[in-house]
Amino acid sequence: MSAEKEGPTVAQSTETADWVSRYADEVIAESERRAPGKPVVVASGLSPSGPIHLGNLREVMTPHLVADEIRRRGHQVRHLISWDDYDRYRKVPAGVDGVDESWAEHIGKPLTSVPAPKGSTYPNWAEHFKAAMTAALAELGVEYDGISQTAQYTSGVYREQILHAMKHRGDIDAILAQYRTKKAPAKKSQKPVDEAELEAAEGSGAAGEDDGSAGSAGYFPYKPYCGACGKDLTTVTAYDDATTELTYGCVCGHGETVKLSEFNRGKLVWKVDWPMRWAYEGVIFEPSGVDHSSPGSSFQVGGQIVGIFDGAQPIGPMYAFVGISGMAKMSSSKGGVPTPGDALKIMEPQLLRWLYARRRPNQSFKIAFDQEIQRLYDEWDRLGAKVADGSVLPADAAAYARAVGTAAGELPKTPRPLPYRTLASVADITAGHDEQTRRILSDLDPANPVTSLDEVRPRLDRAEHWITSQVPADQRTVVRAEPDAELLGSLDDAARASLRLLLDGLDDHWSLDGLTHLVYGVPKVQAGFAADATPKELPPEIKVAQRTFFALLYHLLVGKDTGPRLPTLLLAVGADRVRALLGG
Repeated sequence: MSAEKEGPTVAQSTETADWVSRYADEVIAESERRAPGKPVVVASGLSPSGPIHLGNLREVMTPHLVADEIRRRGHQVRHLISWDDYDRYRKVPAGVDGVDESWAEHIGKPLTSVPAPKGSTYPNWAEHFKAAMTAALAELGVEYDGISQTAQYTSGVYREQILHAMKHRGDIDAILAQYRTKKAPAKKSQKPVDEAELEAAEGSGAAGEDDGSAGSAGYFPYKPYCGACGKDLTTVTAYDDATTELTYGCVCGHGETVKLSEFNRGKLVWKVDWPMRWAYEGVIFEPSGVDHSSPGSSFQVGGQIVGIFDGAQPIGPMYAFVGISGMAKMSSSKGGVPTPGDALKIMEPQLLRWLYARRRPNQSFKIAFDQEIQRLYDEWDRLGAKVADGSVLPADAAAYARAVGTAAGELPKTPRPLPYRTLASVADITAGHDEQTRRILSDLDPANPVTSLDEVRPRLDRAEHWITSQVPADQRTVVRAEPDAELLGSLDDAARASLRLLLDGLDDHWSLDGLTHLVYGVPKVQAGFAADATPKELPPEIKVAQRTFFALLYHLLVGKDTGPRLPTLLLAVGADRVRALLGG
């Protein structure tokens, strides 16, 4: 990888370019062809219809990473996030605190006209769910221009586009008619991600894939919200192109005639709204989920409708589902769906960015809320070490650089990033007691002790939150209050000798590396080998002896067959208490 020294760059040759660089090349070239001299425009769309989950985050991270690469190259770029907060409220999501079935009375209203959940400090439903995503995007370093579609429609920004669509409703209807009678193709099967797929459709403007409907008065691509009940349960019964007079009726019994050239209480149906915005904003790049990309879906149909607005379809890669390890298939209409904010409570922003950067958009991947997070952190730390020593592969180096910072600079990081699994074990044993935590961490490497917990934050805080929120109580580690006298009394001479070897070596090996050497060495010494003998020098029985010895220590210390890594556990328990519990 060739990189300049000014800030975190990821410039590289074509042969070794990662997927972000390749899209950046394509987007810059297309922008210069369509709109030379103007900022490059990339876009995302999010509907705050409920919790905005980690699948929806891919809708943002894919263009963010491309936009950031374009900024790194010195180009002006705008990343638009359209908040589809003027979409209809479709259903009451399950599992949302402060919400009950009484919210069903608001179905059909714009999201910004629905009350926020009870106890919320926000003025409406949309603002409540936008707030959590906005906070997460700030922590992730995502720079964007937010656009409220409620503000756009109700202020008349799209008036000319609406009138134009109504004038060309016959052309729009003819395009949509090509697909209405076709049988929907079977969904392409994808490699399952632990049966945990986050459905993008539930959190995007695709809700219902609405293309309007043709009644006795013909087809209309515009849906008014009723002036009486505020809902979109309306039908347009007449429209005059010359005067722009539109007549509609609502199921609530209300009806009226309005001038569309002055009326701002309605919106274009989704399959027309999306391509209209491509043309209006000059969007060059916008990804879409699998749900938008099948034949007859909104992205494909939009590619034809956008020409009616004198625009062009963006470069639009399909992105695959995001999985959550250990959880069932999810969508944001179901309760308990992990959001970016949830993920950022248990992992640092750099790790979350890396998960999205290292996989091509069409590749599924998992975000771990279970024990797998420890392995992911190990992998992340190994990658950092390879970057530091220069042994990293170019594409991996690019993903790392995109994870740790943006064109604006590096994200805040943990000054001393100790292994996540070690921090989690310490947090498990100490139950978050700061002074005890500091003592244990300072013993990990006595030659270079941790003197303040600030050195290991925020990673420590993330590990503590993971332990308290994701690890079941019955799997937590509780150190014995008293020795297991019955077990100690039943030990044979060999077992007692193994404990004596361990206890005699505690003082000379009181560090993470030292205790690792000690606990693995005891069975070797008992079998007549050197404590530092390598696996190649040892018979297979030594591994069996080590497992037996480890199980004995776990039973005597925590009353279980397994637990945190023994060196970490011993440090956490403390030498005096270890001696007491092991009969020394």
